[in-house]
Amino acid sequence: MPPTASSPSVAARMSRQSSRDTAQELAVRRLLYAAGLRYRVNARVPGMPRRTVDILFPGPQVAVFLDGCFWHGCPEHATSPKSNAEWWRTKLDRNVARDHETTEHLTTTGWTVLRFWEHQPAEEIAELVRTTVTDRRARPSRSRSTRSPEA
Repeated sequence: MPPTASSPSVAARMSRQSSRDTAQELAVRRLLYAAGLRYRVNARVPGMPRRTVDILFPGPQVAVFLDGCFWHGCPEHATSPKSNAEWWRTKLDRNVARDHETTEHLTTTGWTVLRFWEHQPAEEIAELVRTTVTDRRARPSRSRSTRSPEA
């Protein structure tokens, strides 16, 4: 049986954590829309059930992930909970492994994958996404995976 939250208050707090429509996602999406780009939100990863892409550009095949520092193991800001430490380490490690697996799957099927940390400015993210989408539309056969230089 998997471990449970260390206390009812922790369980309640974690259940309220937003996994969609975070402030950063909304800010980036507003900037992309203002730049004339149209996209899908929380779209399924092609060929991978139960996984989603935060912002997806199907035509140019660009997948954008906006990763939370805690949940996805940011080397700069990730923390390790003291309560239930082993359970948390296992969970967070699985999240990172799932991110790598998703990125690998998408890139091998011709997608460009862009991953950003939650601490990165929305303006910089939107500009790199806009440039990448424009580039992919000009050369649709090109494939690559990147995390922005600041990550």
